[in-house]
Amino acid sequence: MALAPLSDRILIRQDEAEETTAGGLYIASDSQEKPQSGVVVAVGPGKYDKNGNIIPMPVEVGDHVVFAKYGATEVEVDGETLMLMRAEDMYAKYTD
Repeated sequence: MALAPLSDRILIRQDEAEETTAGGLYIASDSQEKPQSGVVVAVGPGKYDKNGNIIPMPVEVGDHVVFAKYGATEVEVDGETLMLMRAEDMYAKYTD
């Protein structure tokens, strides 16, 4: 199934949770906090302003982003859980 975000929506593959602490201790899977970062896998066309002009999206496929903790909706696509959110719920993009 192909999922194409509409308007100013973005589909993100969330980064994996850390399995060990900085000191090398293992963290139980139910105690691992999901990171608020990931990679953009799909981008909507953008939303329209009041004059009918499209506002360009601030990210593109492949960008690494940081997003709001509760700003996303989890969706299942081909057996994988992805995050769907509005562009305004992202805080930053970064490079590795």
